[in-house]
Amino acid sequence: MSAPLVSLPNVDPALFTAPSIDRLLQTSRSTHPPRFLLLYGSLRERSYSRLLTEEAARLLQAMGGETRLFDPAGLPLPDGAPESHPKVVELRELANWSEGMVWCSPERHGAMSAILKAQIDWIPLTVGAVRPTQGKTLAVMQVCGGSQSFNAVNQLRVLGRWMRMLTIPNQSSVAKAFLEFDDAGRMKPSAYYDRVVDVMEELMKFTLLTRDSTAYLVDRYSERKESAEALSKRVNQPST
Repeated sequence: MSAPLVSLPNVDPALFTAPSIDRLLQTSRSTHPPRFLLLYGSLRERSYSRLLTEEAARLLQAMGGETRLFDPAGLPLPDGAPESHPKVVELRELANWSEGMVWCSPERHGAMSAILKAQIDWIPLTVGAVRPTQGKTLAVMQVCGGSQSFNAVNQLRVLGRWMRMLTIPNQSSVAKAFLEFDDAGRMKPSAYYDRVVDVMEELMKFTLLTRDSTAYLVDRYSERKESAEALSKRVNQPST
Protein backbone atom coordinates (compact mmCIF):
# COMPACT_ATOMS: atom_id res chain seq x y z
CA MET A 1 0.00 0.00 0.00
CA SER A 2 1.37 3.41 -0.95
CA ALA A 3 2.19 5.82 1.86
CA PRO A 4 -0.80 8.19 1.33
CA LEU A 5 -3.26 5.28 1.59
CA VAL A 6 -1.98 4.12 4.96
CA SER A 7 -4.18 6.77 6.57
CA LEU A 8 -7.21 5.80 4.41
CA PRO A 9 -8.30 2.39 5.68
CA ASN A 10 -11.74 2.68 4.05
CA VAL A 11 -10.24 2.95 0.56
CA ASP A 12 -9.65 -0.13 -1.58
CA PRO A 13 -6.09 0.36 -2.88
CA ALA A 14 -6.75 -1.90 -5.87
CA LEU A 15 -9.46 0.48 -7.10
CA PHE A 16 -8.04 3.81 -5.99
CA THR A 17 -6.25 5.86 -8.65
CA ALA A 18 -4.93 9.40 -8.45
CA PRO A 19 -6.13 11.58 -11.36
CA SER A 20 -3.49 11.93 -14.02
CA ILE A 21 -2.98 14.63 -16.64
CA ASP A 22 -1.36 11.99 -18.83
CA ARG A 23 -4.54 9.91 -18.76
CA LEU A 24 -6.56 12.98 -19.73
CA LEU A 25 -4.35 13.73 -22.71
CA GLN A 26 -3.62 10.25 -23.99
CA THR A 27 -6.90 9.81 -25.90
CA SER A 28 -6.93 10.31 -29.64
CA ARG A 29 -8.52 13.52 -30.91
CA SER A 30 -11.84 13.41 -32.76
CA THR A 31 -11.85 14.89 -36.25
CA HIS A 32 -15.60 15.23 -36.81
CA PRO A 33 -17.38 18.52 -36.01
CA PRO A 34 -18.62 18.80 -32.42
CA ARG A 35 -22.25 17.66 -32.25
CA PHE A 36 -24.88 19.72 -30.45
CA LEU A 37 -28.52 19.02 -29.64
CA LEU A 38 -30.57 22.14 -28.94
CA LEU A 39 -33.87 22.04 -27.03
CA TYR A 40 -36.36 24.88 -26.63
CA GLY A 41 -39.44 25.18 -24.46
CA SER A 42 -42.38 26.72 -26.29
CA LEU A 43 -44.84 25.69 -29.03
CA ARG A 44 -45.94 29.21 -29.93
CA GLU A 45 -45.80 30.12 -33.61
CA ARG A 46 -43.48 32.98 -32.68
CA SER A 47 -41.60 31.27 -29.89
CA TYR A 48 -38.81 33.42 -28.53
CA SER A 49 -37.09 30.46 -26.93
CA ARG A 50 -37.04 28.81 -30.37
CA LEU A 51 -35.78 31.98 -32.06
CA LEU A 52 -32.99 32.30 -29.48
CA THR A 53 -32.14 28.62 -29.91
CA GLU A 54 -31.98 29.03 -33.69
CA GLU A 55 -29.60 31.97 -33.20
CA ALA A 56 -27.44 29.80 -30.95
CA ALA A 57 -27.40 27.07 -33.61
CA ARG A 58 -26.20 29.53 -36.25
CA LEU A 59 -23.36 30.61 -33.97
CA LEU A 60 -22.32 27.02 -33.24
CA GLN A 61 -22.36 26.23 -36.95
CA ALA A 62 -20.19 29.29 -37.66
CA MET A 63 -17.73 27.97 -35.03
CA GLY A 64 -17.51 24.62 -36.80
CA GLY A 65 -20.18 22.66 -34.96
CA GLU A 66 -22.93 20.39 -36.25
CA THR A 67 -26.36 21.13 -34.79
CA ARG A 68 -29.75 19.49 -34.48
CA LEU A 69 -32.88 21.19 -33.13
CA PHE A 70 -35.59 18.98 -31.66
CA ASP A 71 -39.16 20.09 -32.36
CA PRO A 72 -41.18 19.29 -29.20
CA ALA A 73 -44.52 19.43 -31.02
CA GLY A 74 -46.17 16.05 -30.67
CA LEU A 75 -43.96 14.81 -27.84
CA PRO A 76 -46.24 13.09 -25.30
CA LEU A 77 -46.15 13.84 -21.61
CA PRO A 78 -43.64 11.71 -19.68
CA ASP A 79 -45.11 8.25 -19.02
CA GLY A 80 -48.09 9.20 -21.19
CA ALA A 81 -46.95 6.98 -24.06
CA PRO A 82 -44.62 4.03 -24.57
CA GLU A 83 -40.90 4.59 -25.12
CA SER A 84 -41.43 3.39 -28.70
CA HIS A 85 -43.37 6.59 -29.53
CA PRO A 86 -41.69 8.14 -32.63
CA LYS A 87 -41.00 11.50 -30.97
CA VAL A 88 -39.48 9.81 -27.92
CA VAL A 89 -37.28 7.63 -30.12
CA GLU A 90 -36.20 10.70 -32.10
CA LEU A 91 -35.30 12.66 -28.97
CA ARG A 92 -33.33 9.80 -27.43
CA GLU A 93 -31.42 9.14 -30.64
CA LEU A 94 -30.45 12.82 -30.82
CA ALA A 95 -29.36 12.78 -27.17
CA ASN A 96 -27.12 9.79 -27.86
CA TRP A 97 -25.73 11.43 -31.01
CA SER A 98 -24.83 14.70 -29.32
CA GLU A 99 -21.62 15.63 -27.53
CA GLY A 100 -23.07 18.83 -26.08
CA MET A 101 -26.48 20.41 -25.59
CA VAL A 102 -28.21 23.78 -25.34
CA TRP A 103 -31.37 24.06 -23.24
CA CYS A 104 -33.44 27.23 -23.67
CA SER A 105 -36.68 27.89 -21.81
CA PRO A 106 -39.13 30.73 -21.44
CA GLU A 107 -39.76 31.62 -17.82
CA ARG A 108 -43.32 30.76 -16.83
CA HIS A 109 -44.63 31.37 -13.33
CA GLY A 110 -41.05 31.82 -12.15
CA ALA A 111 -39.88 28.49 -13.53
CA MET A 112 -38.89 26.64 -16.68
CA SER A 113 -41.68 25.62 -19.02
CA ALA A 114 -43.36 22.23 -18.79
CA ILE A 115 -42.55 21.69 -22.46
CA LEU A 116 -38.81 21.82 -21.86
CA LYS A 117 -39.07 19.78 -18.64
CA ALA A 118 -40.97 17.07 -20.52
CA GLN A 119 -38.18 16.79 -23.06
CA ILE A 120 -35.56 16.41 -20.35
CA ASP A 121 -37.74 13.90 -18.49
CA TRP A 122 -37.93 11.70 -21.60
CA ILE A 123 -34.12 11.49 -21.77
CA PRO A 124 -33.33 8.54 -19.51
CA LEU A 125 -30.59 8.55 -16.91
CA THR A 126 -29.56 5.06 -17.94
CA VAL A 127 -30.09 2.88 -21.01
CA GLY A 128 -28.57 -0.49 -20.20
CA ALA A 129 -25.08 0.39 -18.99
CA VAL A 130 -24.98 3.68 -20.91
CA ARG A 131 -25.85 7.07 -19.44
CA PRO A 132 -26.98 9.14 -22.46
CA THR A 133 -26.10 12.54 -20.98
CA GLN A 134 -23.17 11.75 -18.66
CA GLY A 135 -20.11 13.84 -19.46
CA LYS A 136 -21.74 15.84 -22.25
CA THR A 137 -21.43 19.61 -22.12
CA LEU A 138 -24.44 21.86 -21.53
CA ALA A 139 -25.27 25.54 -21.97
CA VAL A 140 -28.46 27.00 -20.46
CA MET A 141 -30.46 30.01 -21.64
CA GLN A 142 -33.83 31.61 -20.95
CA VAL A 143 -36.11 34.27 -22.38
CA CYS A 144 -38.16 36.57 -20.16
CA GLY A 145 -41.41 38.36 -20.90
CA GLY A 146 -40.46 41.18 -18.53
CA SER A 147 -37.39 42.16 -16.56
CA GLN A 148 -34.35 39.93 -16.50
CA SER A 149 -34.57 36.88 -14.28
CA PHE A 150 -32.48 33.77 -13.71
CA ASN A 151 -35.09 31.39 -12.28
CA ALA A 152 -35.26 29.12 -15.35
CA VAL A 153 -31.52 28.87 -15.95
CA ASN A 154 -30.94 28.14 -12.26
CA GLN A 155 -33.39 25.25 -12.47
CA LEU A 156 -31.81 24.02 -15.69
CA ARG A 157 -28.44 23.96 -13.95
CA VAL A 158 -29.87 21.70 -11.25
CA LEU A 159 -31.21 19.36 -13.94
CA GLY A 160 -27.90 19.40 -15.80
CA ARG A 161 -26.09 18.33 -12.66
CA TRP A 162 -28.68 15.62 -12.03
CA MET A 163 -28.14 14.35 -15.59
CA ARG A 164 -24.37 14.32 -14.86
CA MET A 165 -23.63 16.92 -17.52
CA LEU A 166 -20.76 19.42 -17.61
CA THR A 167 -22.73 22.66 -17.41
CA ILE A 168 -20.57 25.59 -18.49
CA PRO A 169 -20.22 28.64 -16.19
CA ASN A 170 -21.68 31.21 -18.59
CA GLN A 171 -25.39 31.54 -19.37
CA SER A 172 -27.86 33.79 -21.15
CA SER A 173 -31.05 35.44 -19.92
CA VAL A 174 -32.81 37.75 -22.39
CA ALA A 175 -35.16 40.28 -20.81
CA LYS A 176 -38.26 41.51 -22.68
CA ALA A 177 -37.51 39.06 -25.46
CA PHE A 178 -40.35 40.41 -27.61
CA LEU A 179 -38.22 43.54 -28.17
CA GLU A 180 -35.03 41.65 -29.10
CA PHE A 181 -36.05 40.01 -32.37
CA ASP A 182 -36.95 41.58 -35.72
CA ASP A 183 -39.89 40.66 -37.96
CA ALA A 184 -37.81 37.97 -39.66
CA GLY A 185 -37.12 36.31 -36.32
CA ARG A 186 -33.46 37.31 -36.15
CA MET A 187 -31.98 38.64 -32.92
CA LYS A 188 -31.13 42.32 -32.96
CA PRO A 189 -27.65 43.62 -32.04
CA SER A 190 -27.44 44.18 -28.28
CA ALA A 191 -25.55 43.25 -25.14
CA TYR A 192 -27.93 40.28 -24.90
CA TYR A 193 -26.82 39.09 -28.33
CA ASP A 194 -23.17 39.51 -27.40
CA ARG A 195 -23.76 37.34 -24.32
CA VAL A 196 -25.25 34.60 -26.50
CA VAL A 197 -22.09 34.68 -28.60
CA ASP A 198 -20.04 34.39 -25.40
CA VAL A 199 -22.06 31.41 -24.21
CA MET A 200 -21.80 29.50 -27.49
CA GLU A 201 -18.09 30.25 -27.71
CA GLU A 202 -17.59 28.88 -24.20
CA LEU A 203 -19.73 25.83 -24.95
CA MET A 204 -17.65 25.06 -28.03
CA LYS A 205 -14.39 25.40 -26.09
CA PHE A 206 -15.53 23.14 -23.25
CA THR A 207 -16.83 20.57 -25.73
CA LEU A 208 -13.58 20.50 -27.69
CA LEU A 209 -11.67 20.21 -24.41
CA THR A 210 -13.68 17.38 -22.87
CA ARG A 211 -15.42 15.28 -25.53
CA ASP A 212 -12.50 12.91 -26.09
CA SER A 213 -11.83 12.50 -22.37
CA THR A 214 -15.42 11.91 -21.22
CA ALA A 215 -14.90 8.25 -20.31
CA TYR A 216 -11.99 9.16 -18.01
CA LEU A 217 -13.66 12.28 -16.59
CA VAL A 218 -16.73 10.36 -15.45
CA ASP A 219 -14.88 7.27 -14.22
CA ARG A 220 -15.69 7.04 -10.49
CA TYR A 221 -14.17 5.13 -7.58
CA SER A 222 -17.59 4.21 -6.15
CA GLU A 223 -18.76 2.76 -9.46
CA ARG A 224 -15.51 0.83 -9.95
CA LYS A 225 -16.08 -0.60 -6.47
CA GLU A 226 -19.68 -1.56 -7.22
CA SER A 227 -18.62 -3.26 -10.47
CA ALA A 228 -15.86 -5.18 -8.71
CA GLU A 229 -18.25 -6.34 -5.98
CA ALA A 230 -20.86 -7.43 -8.52
CA LEU A 231 -18.24 -9.35 -10.50
CA SER A 232 -16.99 -11.02 -7.33
CA LYS A 233 -20.51 -12.18 -6.45
CA ARG A 234 -21.01 -13.69 -9.91
CA VAL A 235 -17.63 -15.46 -9.83
CA ASN A 236 -18.14 -16.83 -6.34
CA GLN A 237 -21.75 -17.84 -6.81
CA PRO A 238 -22.07 -21.58 -6.21
CA SER A 239 -23.07 -23.61 -9.23
CA THR A 240 -26.36 -25.49 -9.03
